[in-house]
Amino acid sequence: MRVILYAGKGGVGKTSVAAATALHAADLGYKTIIMSLDIAHNLSDIFDVSKSLLDLGDGKPVRIFQNLWIQELDMHRELQRNWKEVHGYLSLLLNTTGFNSVLAEELAILPGMEEVSALLWINRYIRHGDFDAIILDCAPTGESIRFISIPKALEWYVRKIFALERNVIRVARPIVKRVSDIPLPEERYFENIQQLFDKLHGVDDILTNPDLTTVRLVTNPEKIVLKETLRAFMYFNLYQINTDAVVLNKMLPAHLGDAYFLRWKKMQAHYSELARQYFDPVPIFTVNLFDQEVIGPETLRNLGRTLFGKTDPTEVFFKGKPFEFVKKDGATVIRINMPFAEKEDIEVYSLGDELVVKIGVLRRNIPLPRSVVSSDLKAHLRDGRLEVELGGSKYEP
Repeated sequence: MRVILYAGKGGVGKTSVAAATALHAADLGYKTIIMSLDIAHNLSDIFDVSKSLLDLGDGKPVRIFQNLWIQELDMHRELQRNWKEVHGYLSLLLNTTGFNSVLAEELAILPGMEEVSALLWINRYIRHGDFDAIILDCAPTGESIRFISIPKALEWYVRKIFALERNVIRVARPIVKRVSDIPLPEERYFENIQQLFDKLHGVDDILTNPDLTTVRLVTNPEKIVLKETLRAFMYFNLYQINTDAVVLNKMLPAHLGDAYFLRWKKMQAHYSELARQYFDPVPIFTVNLFDQEVIGPETLRNLGRTLFGKTDPTEVFFKGKPFEFVKKDGATVIRINMPFAEKEDIEVYSLGDELVVKIGVLRRNIPLPRSVVSSDLKAHLRDGRLEVELGGSKYEP
């Protein structure tokens, strides 16, 4: 079984790439589901199937081809399935504070609810073995990071705060009722949260298992897009999610010789080379800009063949940590594997919000967590591994 997340900046083509991967896997005989994690669902448009077909599913999986199901979450259905008491209390609270009932119900859909709902479905599919491959079409980068961070955040809340909050409210409820009309959550509200947490049990192990779950970053050969992709790469590393491939999408074909495209092709060649330096040793798949919209099964199959050829798209293309962040004596340490490097060949320095590591003519830019951007650094090369300590008082070459 495989779980593959496709993430990237809005507009890079990740939905097309995710859909092509899902269809390619289904054609190879894998029982496959593709799920949209973006609030602006468009899987039905990409596959060119009727939106009414998905509406009949009420947010549940709908089979559209042999071995292929698609799922676009219906948040209002999810509220009834999983969030009924939580949403009911939040709506009541907002209504009491002055919002009209319709607006209160909308505002009571908090950030994170949709991501938790998706995780509940994924956990269920893994536990029951419903599918061989689960392809996740993620929302733009920021929402994707929130998606993978939720299990740890919710676990911390339930283990550290939830029981205390529940007990305090239980004692305070009869007192507050006498002096205020602001409603406090009833016991069923806390039971709802506990049920959600129980259903999510084990999902963090799923996301951080490199043999089961990987993320593939879709990007374009452009400066701003590539910078955001690099930052996403850093965050997925921080959350221990294995990135097994990068898809460099919308490349101009080599045969275009018109002078109008020459500057574009030169720019794309430059950023393609930078991408290889940034993400090495993670493999990069390149896809040319198609001469038509990627819509419908035939063009998606075309894209899938272009991407993978005869390679199995469910394969784990890379497993490892090009770099990792750890804490050591209060400082943040970045560890980078460099098994064949010599000390005199390495140059390390910070540039803005990035750490730059140069080995000869090769250069790697690693985005830094905001908490250590302005810190001093020192670096050591030991046993084929470069360790850069941020927060120290000096730099040692």
